[in-house]
Amino acid sequence: MVENVTTKQIEVVFAMPGRCWRESVRVAADATAEQAATASGLDTICREQTGSAPTAFGVFGRKIAAETLIGDGQRLELYRPLTADPRERRRRRAARTG
Repeated sequence: MVENVTTKQIEVVFAMPGRCWRESVRVAADATAEQAATASGLDTICREQTGSAPTAFGVFGRKIAAETLIGDGQRLELYRPLTADPRERRRRRAARTG
């Protein structure tokens, strides 16, 4: 007999230098990445820590869209805004060594 799965378990993580938040939540089977982030409450912590909502989402290190459906047992990562432009940092580093 096959059971009708109506919910799924998701682990949501958000990291800052020196601190990592982890929340395990049960969400509807059709929940998107954005909905899972909201259900975990970590989107609010992201706003409090960075001043803005998560800029992107990922599953096991791969970037996904906010409307992507998350699978049962997956780890959803909330990505924060960059603190510096990577291209500018490379230019400054090259100028110091060149």
